[in-house]
Amino acid sequence: MEFIIGIILLITYFLLIRFAAKGGNLMIGFFIMAIVWVFFSIIGGELTWSKAMVDVFQGGPESWGATAVIVIFGSWFGRILIETEIASSLIKKTVELSGENPLFTTILLSIVTTLIFTSTFGAGAVVAIGIIVLPILMSLGVPKPLAVTSYLMSVGSGMFVNIVLFKQMQGIFTTYKYDWNYLRFGFTALAVQVVMVILMLIFGLRRKKTYNLATVPKEEPKKKDIPFYALITPVIPVVLAIFFNWQPIPAFIVAALYALLICGKLPNYKAGTRIITRTFYEGVVDVASLLGFLFILPMFNKASGIAAPFFEAVIGDFVPTSTLVLCIAFAILIPLGLFRGPLTIFGAGSATVGILMGMGIFPVSLLFPLIYIPTITMNLSTCPTQSWNLWALNYSKVSAKEFMLTGVPWGWVAGAINVAICYMMFG
Repeated sequence: MEFIIGIILLITYFLLIRFAAKGGNLMIGFFIMAIVWVFFSIIGGELTWSKAMVDVFQGGPESWGATAVIVIFGSWFGRILIETEIASSLIKKTVELSGENPLFTTILLSIVTTLIFTSTFGAGAVVAIGIIVLPILMSLGVPKPLAVTSYLMSVGSGMFVNIVLFKQMQGIFTTYKYDWNYLRFGFTALAVQVVMVILMLIFGLRRKKTYNLATVPKEEPKKKDIPFYALITPVIPVVLAIFFNWQPIPAFIVAALYALLICGKLPNYKAGTRIITRTFYEGVVDVASLLGFLFILPMFNKASGIAAPFFEAVIGDFVPTSTLVLCIAFAILIPLGLFRGPLTIFGAGSATVGILMGMGIFPVSLLFPLIYIPTITMNLSTCPTQSWNLWALNYSKVSAKEFMLTGVPWGWVAGAINVAICYMMFG
């Protein structure tokens, strides 16, 4: 019975991959999968309906309530950076200081973008900052596919230490902590992807030496420049979390209030309450669809953990027991993180993780960064199914094929290097 049910569940798993690759609604897909896997787990004797109601359909979404709140505050902080013009000022000052070399300018913009997204989160922030960065890059003569790819891979680079994304992953790996044990890998992986972006830019712009200053967008006159010390705002939440062991929500609140106060956005009580209320609302709207996904996904995660014995009956003899073999497989198969495939946590990778964890062969300390790598380097950085990537393609009129041909090879190399680092640190 276990073997037959395992075969059926594997078929549904591959159907999920196909559904995700065709652009199906993942929230609905995971909800249906949770129901199907609970049904077969009940038939196989691993679960009862009363336990399914409590642990899967009720307990699953409840277990990610704290994560959802952190996502909202992280998105609100992104809106504060936009409202106070801190993000745009960072970018424009970078352009002013970079001279007349498009390669140097683009590299600096990539580093600044990475810095911003070490703490900022949400499609709204990616779009708002992209509206500033992309026209600058394209006006410098950077080919559109290269401009879009360098920007989005830089966003992805920052995500390796972004506490909001980390907390989403922590909803699956509940025992894993945002501490130096992980961060020494996170900052290393960030650096690897940034270096890969720089190499991609050097290769893509190797013949372009200068640009015409007249082609650079003229900066709109501003009523008042923000103080230079406001520019440290994006790193405040990360610094508070790492060096002072602050929780993410207080860190975001302090950083947001600092930004509003320093930039003169709190002249009086009425104006302050208005801007805080409006930006908070906008931040929630930015991540509304993500929240729906986050409440459905843990149902599926719970169901996949319960169904693990059925998978073990079918593929238990084929799953490698060596961490080295597993890491080699991940390095080779990193592109399976594209199109919501089996190596991205925001796709069928949730089932992959559930199966691997359920078998109890590999430690969480290895599995967490291992699945994080293709999730970031492929799904978030180079996949056209990611919402903010799709926006960038539509905005810049770049085809999905051009985008992937530009970014996937470099992302693959960055991911493979990071898998090797992951093995050396945690294998």
